[in-house]
Amino acid sequence: MNMVDLILTVCLTANPTHCRDEHLYFQSSGSLVQCMYTAPPEIAKWTQQHPALTVVRWKCAFPVKEKSI
Repeated sequence: MNMVDLILTVCLTANPTHCRDEHLYFQSSGSLVQCMYTAPPEIAKWTQQHPALTVVRWKCAFPVKEKSI
């Protein structure tokens, strides 16, 4: 199993110019391409839990080894 970093760029709904990146880490047995296919339900769950934020873009990546998860 590999760790995958789903990186969401999110903006405040009330102020769309105020944006930041959010990182969702999860175990994946597949590739980054598989992450791209399985990400939309995870993004939908995250969006429901954070109604003041809007996801404007997202991507999958392998976590940076130096970064603590």
